[in-house]
This record gives sequence, structure tokens and C-alpha cells, in this order.
Amino acid sequence: MNKRKMFYRLFSILLGLVVLYSFGFGAFAQDETPAEEETATEEVVAEEAAEEMVVTADAAMEAAATVQTNLDQIWLLLAGFLVFFMQAGFAMLEGGFIRHTGVVNSLAENFMDACITGIVFFIVGYGIAYGAYDADAGIGSSIFGQVTLALGGITGTQPGDGISFIDFFFQFAFAGAAATIATGAMAERTNFIGKLIYSALLGAIIYPVVVFWTWGGGWIAEQGFVDFAGSTIVHMTGGVVALIGAYMVGPRVGRVFGSPPRPSNMALAALGTFILWFGWYGFNVGSTLAASDPNALGLVAVNTTLAAAMGALGAMFFQFARTRKWDLGFILNGSLAGLVGITAGCASVTPIGAIIIGGLSGVVVVLAVNAVEAVKIDDAVGAFAVHGACGAFGTIMIGVLGVGDLIAVNNGVEGVAGILMGGGATLLISQVVGVVGVLVWAGVTSFLMFGALKAAGLLRMHEEGEEMGIDAYEHGASLWPNVLPLGEPSTDGGD
Repeated sequence: MNKRKMFYRLFSILLGLVVLYSFGFGAFAQDETPAEEETATEEVVAEEAAEEMVVTADAAMEAAATVQTNLDQIWLLLAGFLVFFMQAGFAMLEGGFIRHTGVVNSLAENFMDACITGIVFFIVGYGIAYGAYDADAGIGSSIFGQVTLALGGITGTQPGDGISFIDFFFQFAFAGAAATIATGAMAERTNFIGKLIYSALLGAIIYPVVVFWTWGGGWIAEQGFVDFAGSTIVHMTGGVVALIGAYMVGPRVGRVFGSPPRPSNMALAALGTFILWFGWYGFNVGSTLAASDPNALGLVAVNTTLAAAMGALGAMFFQFARTRKWDLGFILNGSLAGLVGITAGCASVTPIGAIIIGGLSGVVVVLAVNAVEAVKIDDAVGAFAVHGACGAFGTIMIGVLGVGDLIAVNNGVEGVAGILMGGGATLLISQVVGVVGVLVWAGVTSFLMFGALKAAGLLRMHEEGEEMGIDAYEHGASLWPNVLPLGEPSTDGGD
């Protein structure tokens, strides 16, 4: 009896354990499955979150790139506004340096430089300057690219149109500066119609071809030529045209070489110089073409400032040593000489290099003015000395003082430096080749252009205007009519 009870008890306990075990395992199994599902769900959520983060990061980077692009374009527009404002500086400078009887004409010619250049550069000049060139694909050549007229007809409705418009505007401002340089050299005696014609040809063909050869990737660029903002490309081109034009049009009536006419208003000339210096920050710093590199922006701004200041000092002291006079005219032109001289290398030399280039440019401008005077070419404002001579000098000096790392980073030309900065003669040779190439092109084409205008009787105003003064003859106006009354032209007006 007791044994049987013991057996039943043991069996009951065993059965209970089996039941409990069964329920416990089931409960464990039921608990285990949701845990696995939860882990799997967490992994899916984590993957989705990671993917979302990648998408968000990409979107953020894209948004940042868009903001930077917009900032770069705004900076380019602002720089272009500054360069365009230089037209006012040229007008004031020239108006102050020439005689009272030609100031109205000078102002009209400077204003029309901007107007004529704007139209012809839009229609054809920009297309020549940045014509398509791909040697591998057989598109264009290193001499002349495949031209697109009128910006290819863009209207501002397609992506990228705005960037193209802004680039055109910035480049137009440079073209206008090149055109107006010759105006000052030929002041007081140029036929107004002839002036309009030569400005159109300069903005449509002569200057754009120089740009294509250099900034546009043509044959001069292929030699490793460096000109960051246009000492040769803009200023020397304009200076050479100015010299040829002044030679072809002949001196002003009554011009005594060795004793140039007194400027009409040095206050106006000084104002013009300050405006030009201010505008030059757009010219040089704007040539970074972006607002993303503080190193380049800061270096160019400082170099521009130092060269302008040292140019004025160099010219002032050099002229004082020769005449014992503190000559304001040479102080102003010395500052401009420093600005022109540093324009090519403003992103390629150190600040000490900028001081050297600026100071020497101040000496060069004095010597060049004297040389032009000695060969009896009547350059009314010293345009060739400032822009032509100092443009060539500053460009060549990169081959002497250019810093290899700066040239590589800011100009995209690898493995070269100036002779005094650890490099060989390679860069210097490239600079000389570029200067000579532009000199020959600008000299020959401007000689043909002015020769044709002279043959057509459109280069110099009629001799009756020489007696009356160009303001009265060409424009029927006087800067100070109560002080300088107008003469009366003959009824036929001359031919």
C-alpha cells in the first residue's frame, strides 16, 4: 500500500514537472521569438536611419555647394561692378591731365568706350575670347577657337545661363578698360567717328584674340604663360594700341616736345586715380573668380595695395632726384604704374615681391614717359608708359620673383618658379614669349586699323577743329562755357 502510494506520488511529481516544463518551454519559446523579431526590426531601422543620414549628408553637401556657388557668383558681380567703375576713374584722370579745351571730348569718348565695347563684346568679342578649343577633338585651334555669337542665344531660362551672363559681364568690364586706355593717349585731336570705329574693332577682335591666346587656353597659355589679372592681356594690349594711335594721329597743334601742356585740373586727375585704385581691387582680387579661398583673396588684396603705394613712392622720389620737385602727376601715374605692374603677379609673388615690383614700376613709368617724349610721340596722359611699359615689365618680373607654390595653386601652372625663387629660366622665357606675342599682335593690328582710318580721313579731326578746340568743334560744348566761350565753326563744317 505504501509502495503504491509512493509510486503514484513520484508519477504525479514527474507528470507535473513535464507539464511545467512544457509550459515553461512554450513560454520561453514565445518570449524568444519576439526578441529575435525586435532585434531584426532594430537592425532594419538602423539601416534605414543610416541610409537617411547619408541622403541627408548628401543633400547638405549639395546645399552647401549651391550656397558657395551663389556666393562666388555674387562676388564676381561685385568685382565686375568695381572694374566697371574704373571707367569713371579713367574719365576723371584723362579729363584732369589734358587741356581745358578737350575735356568734354575726353568724357564723351570714355563714356562711349563702355557703350561700344558692351555691344560688340556681347555680339562677337566674348565668343572669340572664349571660343571652343579642343586639339584632341579637332575643335578650333590654338590661334583661333570655334566662335559662338551673342552668348549662344541664352535667355536666362535654362540652368547655367546666369553663370554665363555673370562671366560675360565681368569680362566685358575688362574689355572696356582695355579700350579706354588708347583714348587718353590720343586725346584732343581724334575724329569722334574714328574713335567709335577703333573702339569697336578693339573690343570685337584685337583684345578678344589676346584673351583667347592666354586666358582662353590658346598658344600663349600652352607655353606656361602666367598673367593672373591682365598686366599684359589688358593693360599692355591697350598701351600698345595707345602708342600706335598717338603716333598715327600725330601731335596736338602747337605741341612742344620737352615742354608738355599743363594739365587742366590736377584735383580731377587725383580723384580719377583714387577711383582707379579702388576699382583695381575688383580687377585683381576679383580675378580669383571665387570667394572660397581666403589665402588667395587676402594675398592679392595686400599685394595690390603695396604695389600701388610703392609705385607712387618710387616715381615720386625718382622724379624728385631728377628735378628737385615733388611732381603730383608722376605721383599719380606712379601709383597706377605699380597697380599695372602687380596685376599679372598679384597671386604669384610674396608681399615683399609686390613692393619690389611696385617700386621698380614707378621708376619704369618715369623713364618710359621720357622715352616717348624723346621720340616725339604725343601721348597726352602717359598711357603707354603706365599701361604698356609697366604691363610688360610686371609680367616679365613673374619670371624673376614668382613663387612656385603660389603659381601652381593660383594659376594652375605646375613646376615653375622665378629665377630668384629657386626656378630656372623656363618661366622667364614663357613670360617673354607671351609679352612679345601680344606686342606683335596688338602693334600690327592697330597699325593696320589706324592706317585705314587715316587713309579714309577718319583718324584726325578737321584742321578747323584744331583752331577752335575739339570740344567746340566736335561737340558744340565747353566744360566752362562762361570761361571758355565757344567759337563758331564755318558753315560747311569742313571735310
